[in-house]
Amino acid sequence: MQNESAIAHFAARLSFETDVSDVAADLAAGTPGLVVVDSRSHESWDQGHIEGAVHLPTREIAASAEAMVAKDATVVTYCWGPGCNGATRAALEFAKLGYRVKEMIGGFEYWAREGFPVETASGVTRRPVDALTAPISGAVCAC
Repeated sequence: MQNESAIAHFAARLSFETDVSDVAADLAAGTPGLVVVDSRSHESWDQGHIEGAVHLPTREIAASAEAMVAKDATVVTYCWGPGCNGATRAALEFAKLGYRVKEMIGGFEYWAREGFPVETASGVTRRPVDALTAPISGAVCAC
């Protein structure tokens, strides 16, 4: 019984969560129908965001999602990072509207720390990879 519960638990998590490496791979592959949504404030968005993301703060999702995101999209939400549940709140709002949705664990913090492209008004930059979050060699962690 315990194994069945554990299997159900972890399978459910993988159905509704993704990580920054998987999102980066999906974006690089041009996965059809994938829409990455930054649910942070306008000030946070301006500070830096995932290149190609849609900016839709959580408080605006109910009113604006259907005009900005195709109903058949797979939505991936993110906020600041592991210490913030904003992406969870945003994912809940999309789920209430009937979207397929996943939360990107690690958020913008781990996106930047793993050296993926960050877009600002000044252009696209990359931070050096943080050895505490990803292999500095650029190889994938293969986890």
